[in-house]
Parts: sequence; C-alpha cells; structure tokens
Amino acid sequence: MSNATESSKSAAAKVPDTLILILGIVFVAWCLTFFIAPGSFTTETIAYQHGDEVIEKTILKAGSYQALSETQPAPIFAKDDDASLLAFAFNGMTSGDKYGAAIGVMMFILIVGGAFGIIMETQAIDKALLRLLVLIKGRDSLLIPLLCFVFSLGGAVFGMGEEAIVFALIIAPILVSLGYDGITAVLCTYVATQIGFATSWMNPFNVAIAQGLAGVPMLSGAGFRVVMWVVFTCFLMLYCWRYALSIKADPKRSKSFQSDDYFREHHDLTQLPKAPLNYGERLVLLTLTAGMIWVIWGVVAHGYYIPEIATQFFVMGVIAGAIAVIFKVNQFTMNRAAQAFRKGASDLLPAALVVGFAQGILAVLGGTDPSNPSVLNSILNATSQVFAEFSETASALGMFWFQSIFNFFVTSGSGQAALTMPLMAPIADLVGVSRQVAVLAFQLGDGLTNIIVPTSASLMGTLGVTRVAWANWASFVVKFLLLNFVLAMAFIVTAVAISY
Repeated sequence: MSNATESSKSAAAKVPDTLILILGIVFVAWCLTFFIAPGSFTTETIAYQHGDEVIEKTILKAGSYQALSETQPAPIFAKDDDASLLAFAFNGMTSGDKYGAAIGVMMFILIVGGAFGIIMETQAIDKALLRLLVLIKGRDSLLIPLLCFVFSLGGAVFGMGEEAIVFALIIAPILVSLGYDGITAVLCTYVATQIGFATSWMNPFNVAIAQGLAGVPMLSGAGFRVVMWVVFTCFLMLYCWRYALSIKADPKRSKSFQSDDYFREHHDLTQLPKAPLNYGERLVLLTLTAGMIWVIWGVVAHGYYIPEIATQFFVMGVIAGAIAVIFKVNQFTMNRAAQAFRKGASDLLPAALVVGFAQGILAVLGGTDPSNPSVLNSILNATSQVFAEFSETASALGMFWFQSIFNFFVTSGSGQAALTMPLMAPIADLVGVSRQVAVLAFQLGDGLTNIIVPTSASLMGTLGVTRVAWANWASFVVKFLLLNFVLAMAFIVTAVAISY
C-alpha cells in the first residue's frame, strides 16, 4: 500500500461518522429547548389557481403567534413524548408518511437499492458501461458539464430531487471507472438538481407555491429567473468540470478516495470480458431504459412522487430479474434474484438510517407543525420580526439568509413556503420590498442550502448511494456553497435595484 493511500485512510478514520455528527446536533437542539419557550400559530386553508388546477394549502396566519409562558425542556426520556432526547432515533425514523421524510424516503431508498441489486447482479449494466468507456475514451470530460446541464434543467422544470438518488447510483460507478470520484457524481446529479431548483422560473413545488401564497401572479418574473438559472448552471458546469479534471490528474486528492474503493472493487470494469451483449442482457438494459422513461413521464405528466416512483423501480427490478432467469443471464436463478434484492437493500441501509436519524433533530425541537407549540415556531417568529427594522436591500438579504438557515429545519420546498411566506410577504410590504423579491429570496435560500444540510433526506440518500461521508462532503462543498451565496446575493440586490 502506498503512503498516499495510507494517509488517505488515516485521515478518513479521524472524520466522525455521519451518525455521530447528527448525534451532536441533536444534543444542541435539546439544549435549545431549555432556553426558548415553544410557540404556535393559528393556521388556515387557502386556495389559489395554478393553471387549470385549484390548489389548497394550509398556512399560518401572520400575527397569530402565541408563545407559552415558560420553556418546556424536552425530557431525556419519557413515555409517549415525541420530543424526548433518547427517543430521537425512533421518532425520527417513524416521522412523516409515505410521501416524505423520514419513513417514505427510507423505504424508497431500500426498495430502489433492492431493485438495483437485482439489475446489477445480472452484470448487464457493467458490460454496457465497459462498451461506453471504449466509445467515449478521450472525450469523457465532456460528460461532466452535460450531466450538470441535464440535471439542473430537471430541477428547474419539474423539481427533480429524490430522483437524483437513483441516477447517482448508476452514474457513480461510471465516473469512478473514468478516474473521477463519488463527489463528482453528487455534484453533477443531486447538486445540479438543487441549483436548478433554487433558480427555477417554473418549478411547481417552490416558485409556483410561494408565488401563490404571496399573492404574486403565478410564474411571473420568468425572464429574470431564466437569466439567473443560466448563470448559476454555467458556474456549476465550470466548477464541476475543473474539479473533475483535478481529481483525474491526482485521484488521491479526493476526499472520497477511500470510499470510492467500493466501486473500484465491486464495479471493476477492466475485469469483465469484452464480449458483446447477449439477447438477455440487452433486454435487461431495455427494461432499465424503459423504466427510466416511465419514471420521468410519471413525474412530469402525472405528478408521481415517492410511493409511485418506488413502485416503478420495484417493477423494473422484478421484470429485469425475470428476464435474467428466463434467458439465463449470468446463470441467474429466482433464488439468486431474491438474494440480490436483499443485498442491494442492505447495502443502502446505512443511507436510510442516516435519513431517519437526521429527522430526529426536528422531533427534539417539537416538530414542524405550526399549530403545535414548538421551539422551531418560536425561532421562525422571532427571526421574522427582525426584518421590519432593516432597509429594503438589507431586508431582502436578511430574508435570503433566514430562508437559508430555516431550510436546515424544513427542507421541503412547499412546506417551507407554507410556513414562511405568510410572514415574509407582509413584512416585504412594510419595508418596501416587492413580494416578488421575497419569493426570490425564499427560492434561493430554500434551494441552495439543500446541498449541505444533513436534514435533507435527498442529499443524505444521494451521499449514501455514492458512499460519500457527510463530513467529507460538507468540508468539500462549503466553498462552492459560499460562492453560490455570493451570486445569490448579487441577484437579490439587483432585483431590489430594478424594482423586480
């Protein structure tokens, strides 16, 4: 073993495991409950028009905040207390429903992992990747900016996020085989979707909802946002491309060099025979391609979400397994398919656990329901009151930073809009900032910090399937995030200056 490799593994061993880091954050959240009295808001249901569809949303009423008279420290352990410190892991993993974090995303990860376990066991993808490497030899660096562009467009047009987990699962072995790393895979898939999400002109899950809640014409101001998307996406393409080239020149510089060993060992394409794909393997690949088209069609045309997408991938895995058994692909059997499903799911179990643990942070703070007293509601109310003392530009920038920080607690775009826009919109009126700028500050703050906050189930899922530790990822991505913050503030200042 080389000294460089030993040094890389030694450094990785000193980095706290992601679960340990989350445990520390949970302790800090628990301490906050001793100093901040919980509060709640009165909620109401409003309806607004989006195209031909009438959308109903439960929001909080501005000015309805009510604080309890004293703090209510979360107990260390108590029966049936969802905020107790020691129960954070169970409460986090059982929070939400099948449509979101934590339980929905956790099950999504396990089912997708099992389905891909079957598909990968056939080795059809590995053999196809080997042929791809031959075809793009010498031109592989062009693949990086192209992926960034495609995934950013997906985030901008239909709010692509959780779907990036699946694509990262496929793309990571390709990029590692080409001499890049797992971090590059995260950048050009998940991060790209969030850049598109943050700068979108038509995303129905953040821009449309926020504008509807703020009383701004639906999908108005598109021209400014299109320019913003182009600038942010081009910056991502350049940044990712330069980083990828630097890693290819010296792979041991990568913060994920050690964890990338998994792909080098399990997807070493150089060890595969260079035989042409047989009929069964072609059918497996056709099933995968058709399945991906089915998923994209379902999301765009019918609004498929976690339950439907998970089912689509399960069906994909079952059909691929049946084809492999019938055509004796890689000497496949039904029992081997079942074993591959279990192994694929177990490989992604650590990623699922991280998602659940991260949601436990919110449980300790009292949850995200605005109508139930929680420390999170108190933080939301106190921060929103500060902006009334600022100038126009300072208020707009303050809204951006507030949305960025609040996204740590509520990573759902529509959920954050429902909690914050009813407060931000009237405050914008008071300080002379247009509500369009308030929406702009929301979408930038909501989207950009999705690339680092450990409470984002989609981020943790993507890091899990690419084998990148959150601590290593955070130390890498913080510089990129700060540069994007500078860009975001420049666009917000410009928006205020031109009375956007």
